[in-house]
Amino acid sequence: MMIKSMTAFARKQQQQETGTITWEVRSVNSRYLDINFRLPEMFRELEPALREIVGKYLRRGKVDVSLRFRSDGNANGDEIKINQTEAGKLRDALRQIKNIVGEDASISAVEILRWPGVMQIIEGDRKGAFKEALSLFEEDLQELNKAREREGEKLGLFMEQRLEKILAEVAGVKKQLPSILQKQREVLFERFETAKIELDPNRLEQEMVLLAQRADVDEEIDRLEAHVVEVRRILKEGGEVGRRLDFLLQEMNREANTLGSKSISEITTRAAIELKVLVEQVREQVQNVE
Repeated sequence: MMIKSMTAFARKQQQQETGTITWEVRSVNSRYLDINFRLPEMFRELEPALREIVGKYLRRGKVDVSLRFRSDGNANGDEIKINQTEAGKLRDALRQIKNIVGEDASISAVEILRWPGVMQIIEGDRKGAFKEALSLFEEDLQELNKAREREGEKLGLFMEQRLEKILAEVAGVKKQLPSILQKQREVLFERFETAKIELDPNRLEQEMVLLAQRADVDEEIDRLEAHVVEVRRILKEGGEVGRRLDFLLQEMNREANTLGSKSISEITTRAAIELKVLVEQVREQVQNVE
């Protein structure tokens, strides 16, 4: 199993017995599954079935679904019917508007046909169109899902590169810590000498203990390494992992902040800043993971 991005697009068009059906599905990142449909009036009753299909393939993301249908009047004897009652209501409304604003108000026959409920297809033909539309929609969702997987693979590679750099920064800090403490010890000696203070071994030892405590970042380094291991495990596991990864990246950012606050050297300060940048880069990509 692999991780999936929430950003993708898929389009399917097919000439069916009842006409030409075109589905377009777009998805972007969102905390939850948010589905919006744009359907012709005759297909609106399909929305519950469409939502069920979406739920089979997607768990998170803002999903915009649009359907275009061009009827073939010769298919299976289907027939365009005009709802004369609705058309009459529209005509009467137009007359009232003309009485208010004058004869400039007008509406074309095409606009009347586009008005909801004016143009209808007989029940038998609608059932055939429904079946074909649902079948093609599921194919489009499958294509969208594949696109999300392909994009997820790219995200995974990007994050792995940053995780490797995070480990390199942590390893660099671990390697430099002994020399950093030694340099601070030398700085203390110089300060004592400059201030003409007699070097009391006990006082020096106390100062070094305090310094070592302030500079002790072993716990932060260990947790950063552990978090990287866990992020890699989750990425390898795949599936719906976005929220878990987001939580771990927040924890990694907290450790990097603590590392910076404990810094007693430019080396660890620069490392803490670089770690925060790398963690934020990974976290930005995690926002797109399902």
